[in-house]
Parts: sequence; structure tokens; C-alpha cells
Amino acid sequence: MSNDNNTKFMKNSSVHVANINRALRNAKSEVLADFIYLDPLGITVVTNKVSMQSDLQIIEQYIKNSDNIDTLQVEVSYLPQLKSFFKIIGIPYFLHSNY
Repeated sequence: MSNDNNTKFMKNSSVHVANINRALRNAKSEVLADFIYLDPLGITVVTNKVSMQSDLQIIEQYIKNSDNIDTLQVEVSYLPQLKSFFKIIGIPYFLHSNY
């Protein structure tokens, strides 16, 4: 979103968290918004669990329907596309000496 939209939205962030949680509960989602904060790229909605795409769509629709928000400047939300993994190189073991 633009800086103007960010400022307008953050003025009532606690109200927005309550309304987002209401919308998520109405959709029978287990995800709840904990808080909203402003970062250099826009606003971030922090949730209690990992969100699914349907949860993000609910949050996006709420933001687009908020008062005083220019919907043309609201970018599409997305889940991070990072993949992390680790490789097990070896597993140490000790022989039991009581045979």
C-alpha cells in the first residue's frame, strides 16, 4: 500500500485486528491476527498460526473494504515461498558395553 494508506490504516490498528479476527472466525478459521505493524514495505499482519491462502484472501478483502483506503494501491498478499531443509550427514551412536 502507499504511505498515505498505511498511515490511515494504522491509526485504528487495534480495531482492525478485532474486525479481522471476527471475519476469520466467521469463516471457521483457526487463524487469528495477533497484531499489525508498519514496516518499510507496507503493513504486516502477524497471526497466531501459519495462514492458508484462504485466510490471506479474507484479510485482503477486509483491508480493501476498509474506509479511506485506495483499493488500487493495495497489493495482493502472498505467503512466503521459502523452502528450508537440512541434510543429516551422520548420526553418532555409542555401543552399549553390557553385552
